[in-house]
Amino acid sequence: MKKTSNIKDLTVGNPMSLIFGFAMSLFWGMLFQQLYNIIDTAIVSWFLGKEAYTGMGTTGAVNFLIMGFCMGVCNGFAIPVAQRFGAKDYKSMRKFVSHAIILCSIFAVVMTFFVSVFCKQILVIMKTPEDVFEYAYIYIIVIFLGIPVTYMYNLLSAIIRALGDSKHPVEYLIIASVLNIVLDLLFIIPFHWGIFGAAFATVISQLAAGTMCLVYIIKKIDILHLRKEDWELDKDHFVILFNMGVPMGLQYSITAIGSVILQTAINALGTDAAAAVTTGGKVGMFFCIPFDALGSTMATYGGQNVGAKKLDHLQQGLVAAVKLGCGYAILAFVVLALFGRQFSMIFLDAGEAACLDNAHMFLFYNSMFYVPLALVNIVRFLIQGMGFSMFAVLAGVMEMIGRSVVAILLVPKFGFIAICLASPAAWILADLFLIPAFIMVRNKLRRIFGGQVEVY
Repeated sequence: MKKTSNIKDLTVGNPMSLIFGFAMSLFWGMLFQQLYNIIDTAIVSWFLGKEAYTGMGTTGAVNFLIMGFCMGVCNGFAIPVAQRFGAKDYKSMRKFVSHAIILCSIFAVVMTFFVSVFCKQILVIMKTPEDVFEYAYIYIIVIFLGIPVTYMYNLLSAIIRALGDSKHPVEYLIIASVLNIVLDLLFIIPFHWGIFGAAFATVISQLAAGTMCLVYIIKKIDILHLRKEDWELDKDHFVILFNMGVPMGLQYSITAIGSVILQTAINALGTDAAAAVTTGGKVGMFFCIPFDALGSTMATYGGQNVGAKKLDHLQQGLVAAVKLGCGYAILAFVVLALFGRQFSMIFLDAGEAACLDNAHMFLFYNSMFYVPLALVNIVRFLIQGMGFSMFAVLAGVMEMIGRSVVAILLVPKFGFIAICLASPAAWILADLFLIPAFIMVRNKLRRIFGGQVEVY
């Protein structure tokens, strides 16, 4: 059997080294993707103007609502794959892969149809400002039509990561990001395709990344080569995948509902407020990459260690990840508190003083609560990897409640300052749920493994 040196068993070795190494590989890919996002957004701002830039930004919440579901489902489908890999049960692992492909194909077709039909109505409900509405609609409809491509890349990259290989999906993401920037410049400047070109470049680049993942699996990972018997339909495998993937998808979407409600409140404050939040959000996303990398790492780490029934190793990994996450959170707060305004000037002209002040305020208050955000990512994804996806949904509900309460009750009274505290409120509420939830599921698995009972 051919093997690739990048497949890694995360059930053996020093947890801090394993987590740091795996997360750093993810970090560089995510860093490059965020650099692309910044350049992509800056290109739109520089060459198409503030209205196109803001219109693109106002779609962020609804984009996350839909695409977050796609990513969550794919990450959920990869958990049984990681668990079966950790247990060295490659036959069942391949059957999970084939059944995940079938489910993703169905989800992609259904979602593409419905969100494309109702896209314009969603933007109206969100009170998208009239002067940026057309830009927002053109951008998001093209992104939505690319949902099948989103499923393709996210499923294949999640499966590769489930086997402990975080390197190759990152490499393909970097290549796709460079391609995206090149296509942005090509479509926007000489082709004059405007905001459509920016969206179309994103879809093409993601297709390229998905294709590279597929080629890599075919050429390098023999244990993922599907045989005829792997495609024989099995109800139990479908049920397990559905119970893992859909809750994780809903967790993203439920969280995003709060963001949609918050974005609606932001839109009601006007284009300048929307531009400030778009800017603060872009800069903040860049600084939150380590939290995302740690989260993805803990999902794979949790899945493999549960499959291998190594709960003590899993507990040690949690402690290591929390140390890494909290240490970085403090550093990020100091940097953004001091230089948040300067980072915001990447997107906004120096003459936009009010927008720059608000963007800096947004970054300051958000980064003040990065420690709770680190815990949200680490604990939630670890619980998901352990096989308890429903708890992730409930954590998403807590985040939704936090953002919604602030948006509905506090923004009308206190204005922009309330917007700045919406996400911190969501993170704290989620942590109040997740920490006891982890203790409960850990104890449950200890009891189960005492009787040598398999879990998924």
